[in-house]
Amino acid sequence: MSTVSASQAFDHPALFYRDEQEYLAGTVPFVREGLAAGDPVAVAVPGPNLALIRDALGEQADDVRLLDMTRAGRNPGRIIPRVLRAFADSHPTRRPRIIGEPIWAGRTETEYPACAQHEALINLAFQGRDVTILCPYDTTALEESVLADAHATHPTIIRSGRRSDSDAYAPEALVARYNQPLYAPLSVAVTAYTRATLTTVRQDASRRAADLGLPASRLDDFELAVAELTTNSVVHGGGEGVLRVWAQNQHVVCEVHDAGLLDDPLAGRRLPAGDQRGGRGLLLVNVVADLVRIHSTPDHGTTTHAYFRV
Repeated sequence: MSTVSASQAFDHPALFYRDEQEYLAGTVPFVREGLAAGDPVAVAVPGPNLALIRDALGEQADDVRLLDMTRAGRNPGRIIPRVLRAFADSHPTRRPRIIGEPIWAGRTETEYPACAQHEALINLAFQGRDVTILCPYDTTALEESVLADAHATHPTIIRSGRRSDSDAYAPEALVARYNQPLYAPLSVAVTAYTRATLTTVRQDASRRAADLGLPASRLDDFELAVAELTTNSVVHGGGEGVLRVWAQNQHVVCEVHDAGLLDDPLAGRRLPAGDQRGGRGLLLVNVVADLVRIHSTPDHGTTTHAYFRV
């Protein structure tokens, strides 16, 4: 059975599967139909599932863009710009087909809200685009709350080969629900900054990250993230902010808080035009960090947590 609705410019179904057989039955025909139609096809799923699809496709796998989502999409915030839009935008005159599986059983409770928001924001990022993005969900490994969220982020659900409309589809409400407060440990030192102290604060934060065990190979990325986030505070968040750095669950975490409001849901996920000045700061943070969480409200300003794996 075809899993594509040709009547829709943008199609974003969730594929619920229970085992390898259902997984392959829902994904491999999707890929082969695309190849037969001359459509560009990409598959970005966790490594073991990627191997399943590659083996099932045989020689046809050479015609598909294959990505391990545990690497390419470790940070959910980079999936739209660096995986989905990067592939779709490279085929502007065709109808790309993409399989994207950003949520798997190994995702942590800290990562999951960003994953759920990502799935919801796909609908906004591709509104009106001639693209199909199929998102598999393992119903035996994922919690019921995750599957319920999939109904909120996908207008269509595919289960046992049958498509049905989701009666719980509400992506904007889900993005708002996971706009959750973020906290640093009470014992972490607070560093205030202004435009005049940006360089010193960035350097001090990098030294603190090194002391907490962040490898030298990641320090440039960490310092870049601190620079972009603190500069955004100065430019868009009232001219000042506060920074904290600490270790948590095999990560070094940088927190930046300011009084500004981040009211663009696709901030950091939208690729700027080639001649656009600015607008790349949060996108760069998403690219270099292993996870980015953001909480922003008019009353409490904006708090950003950027995680770097130790």
